[in-house]
Amino acid sequence: MATKIRLKRMGKIRDPRYRVVVMDSRTKRDGRAIEEIGIYQPTENPSLVRIDSERAQHWLSVGAQPTEQVLKLLKLTGDWAKFTGEGSTESSVKPVEPKPEFTVPEKGSVIITEAVTPKGEQKAEESEAPADESAE
Repeated sequence: MATKIRLKRMGKIRDPRYRVVVMDSRTKRDGRAIEEIGIYQPTENPSLVRIDSERAQHWLSVGAQPTEQVLKLLKLTGDWAKFTGEGSTESSVKPVEPKPEFTVPEKGSVIITEAVTPKGEQKAEESEAPADESAE
């Protein structure tokens, strides 16, 4: 059985998300996978790449062939260098910055008791101007 390490598309229309999977080379793109070894989300900034290094090394040693896209991801994470024994094995994937925690503002700052521009005064000024013109 010829196995490949390739991407399985998930997500919505215009929001692609991929799983890095090991599949038989004859199965469909989104068919049944033998094992899922990682995820890739290209739409996030920076792109999220998370691959289980131990499982990737296992499947590469057994003879699974990565596709071009997965090969680039494996080079980014340093798994390909570990397998071939060439170059740096450090990951060059940028870490995702954590979102700041939400802090609730003070009670007084959220609720404004008076409007910034009172609506009643504006309507009164508008109604006075046409009345003056009609009197002339």
